[in-house]
Amino acid sequence: MIGTTQEDVPKARPLLLHVDGSSTTQGSGASIVLTTPQGDDMEFAVKFEFKASNNEAEYKALVLGMRIAQDAGASHLLAYFDSQLMVKQVNGEYEAKEESMVQYLQQIEELKTKFKSFQLHQISREENINADSLSKLASALEDCKTRRITVQHLPQP
Repeated sequence: MIGTTQEDVPKARPLLLHVDGSSTTQGSGASIVLTTPQGDDMEFAVKFEFKASNNEAEYKALVLGMRIAQDAGASHLLAYFDSQLMVKQVNGEYEAKEESMVQYLQQIEELKTKFKSFQLHQISREENINADSLSKLASALEDCKTRRITVQHLPQP
């Protein structure tokens, strides 16, 4: 956990951020799921127009999520990620050795200053299933045009 303890979290409820990155042979992408204090979700699937490793996609997802949260006016951000390595690097428990990862960490450190409070926690992939699914969708898309996708549930065959 970065910056604040649970006791330090203000009474104002934070914006929740679930992020994930994905890199496959088809391409790479990221997902951002922001949940407002009222429980409304804003979901984004982003297809990268550049080649990225899985770790780069993960970092880019967090950077994008933090920027979107900032643009949405969030002052308190509670972020969740299923990458243990990334969470430990961002929280200062592990050192990033690759130059590109160090650069992403610097961006994240700068973005953290834009919030009154920021916390990053590791969660299981199952707890991050929406973000995980969206990142895989984004990385698999053939083109990068903006689109609206409706997901419906079919209760019976």
